[in-house]
Amino acid sequence: MRRRARRTALTALLLAAGATACLTGCRSGQGDTSSGDTTRSAESTTSAASAQSASASAPTTTPTPTPKEPFTGLTGAQISERALKATTEARSLRMSGTVPDEESGGTIKIDIALDRRGDCAGTMGMNGQGEAELIKTGDTLYLKYDERFLRAQSKGEPQADTEALVSLLAGRWTKMSAGGADAKEMAGFCDLDKLLEDAGDSDDGTPTTVTRGKATTLDGTPAFTLYETDGSERNTVYVATEGKPYLLRFESGSKQEPGALSFTGYDEPVPAESPSGEVLDLDGLDGMTT
Repeated sequence: MRRRARRTALTALLLAAGATACLTGCRSGQGDTSSGDTTRSAESTTSAASAQSASASAPTTTPTPTPKEPFTGLTGAQISERALKATTEARSLRMSGTVPDEESGGTIKIDIALDRRGDCAGTMGMNGQGEAELIKTGDTLYLKYDERFLRAQSKGEPQADTEALVSLLAGRWTKMSAGGADAKEMAGFCDLDKLLEDAGDSDDGTPTTVTRGKATTLDGTPAFTLYETDGSERNTVYVATEGKPYLLRFESGSKQEPGALSFTGYDEPVPAESPSGEVLDLDGLDGMTT
């Protein structure tokens, strides 16, 4: 996919530092209707003394506080800058959802937890055609493909070769050096430093406007909505309102490059452990490619 498309899907193009923004969605003059401190009797008289007596005997009420608007006084661009800072300082995170794939014209489905050390664990699939599990720990990349994934990736190959590949690899853990030519693309999904570096350098010069939305919840997590307008496209971004203002979700508004990613598991340990049992060493198989 194009550089900008990948950056948009994987790091949320919203987080472009310095984007021009206008303030919208702010309440003005609302929520200021708190009640008085006392409730007067309906039978009070016009006499001042009687009115004072009635007021003294009436029950008191406590005003209900008006909920505070998240990020009060901040523009959309300022909120996005805070989200950018918090997100790019994370030591680990989990991202799940779909991103466009330029090469196939389809989509990649991912659910991966990754950290600054380069370790990761999760799953990925292509165009709904099967799934591969991956774990990267240290300098080793572990992969396990299901049969559907292998057959889809072997389309166009001789039937005998496809059957041999399926027989050898389907449902079986394999390993290879993460620095090898065959592993680089897969291992790239585990590069959190690169992911967050791109997020911090996402301004490609295109005029972009970030505007405020409203407070909401996302899977039970308090969040605030931002809208990023780039030409005719409007992307939606959700930012956490409790704790650090992490990016929670990005939804592309592009018909050509649809996709959505959720971001969770910030600063949590990544379950990247070497698989137990028999593991096939692909680096030791001459001429074997996956």
